Amino acid sequence: MLELRRLRLLHELALRGTIAEVATALAYSPSTVSQQLAILEREAGVALLEPDGRRVRLTAQGRLLARHAAKALELDEAARAELSQSQAAAMTVRMAVMATAAQALVPKAVSWLNQRLPTLRVEMAEMPPEDGLFELQARAFDIVVAEQYPGQTRQLQDGIDRVVLGTDPIRLVVPLGDRSTTLADLRDRAWVLEPKGAAVRHWSVQQCRAAGFEPDVQFEATDLTAHARLVSAGHAVAMLPDLVWAGNPSPVRLLDLPGFPVREIFAATRVASRDSSPVAAAIAALAAALEDPLALDADRGATTRVRSSR
Repeated sequence: MLELRRLRLLHELALRGTIAEVATALAYSPSTVSQQLAILEREAGVALLEPDGRRVRLTAQGRLLARHAAKALELDEAARAELSQSQAAAMTVRMAVMATAAQALVPKAVSWLNQRLPTLRVEMAEMPPEDGLFELQARAFDIVVAEQYPGQTRQLQDGIDRVVLGTDPIRLVVPLGDRSTTLADLRDRAWVLEPKGAAVRHWSVQQCRAAGFEPDVQFEATDLTAHARLVSAGHAVAMLPDLVWAGNPSPVRLLDLPGFPVREIFAATRVASRDSSPVAAAIAALAAALEDPLALDADRGATTRVRSSR
């Protein structure tokens, strides 16, 4: 019989590529991972690994078993999700969330859950969406809160489900006292944007080009709070989503962009766990935090009509 915990190690190796990364992700030593994979290999009766320089890689049989391991893990998770229906309050839900969601959504969502499911433990890690979505596949988290900018799409992965939580308006941000009224007025200003390679950086540059200019990107930062502070101090202008302000008054002027663009905020889960009571409750709470506490039906534990968060 193939042991599920060892199958998970093989699944992790197929995702992460090296024994060292598997060990780090699961808090094992590399030697322990190697020993357990060697036992799995004996149980399977075929070679699962082969040398690849100083590392190892999966053989054809190893890749085949890794695909079956993913299915076995999904079945295990689906069974646990069904069993959780009657004991949601005694379980844990693990979230990986982008920075703006960590600031603006999670505190409200946890407050809502604490009132209704006080013994449900919520664990959260702030993480870029790309990393969070990868770790979701690896079962490090149950929910990932991520975003998608207009005209941009994130890769769809097998076994991953998405629930749209709502939308978040994106606006021009200029210092108080700045008399600009349009994007074109900012052609000669210093800009703060996310680093090159980020989807939002590409989107922002395209907006400027559509207005007839190339932005002078003097500042780069992944932390949108740093963007807001640079603008507030009068050193730059930016394009920021409303969630940056976390419901608080903004210390800057906000101007509408052409077309009134919004980014889509979504929660990603594994298909096998999407019906789990803790996961469903947490997603409902996140949607309510994005929109309005009244947007959640406490009796049914489901979100009602999603409205724009303008």
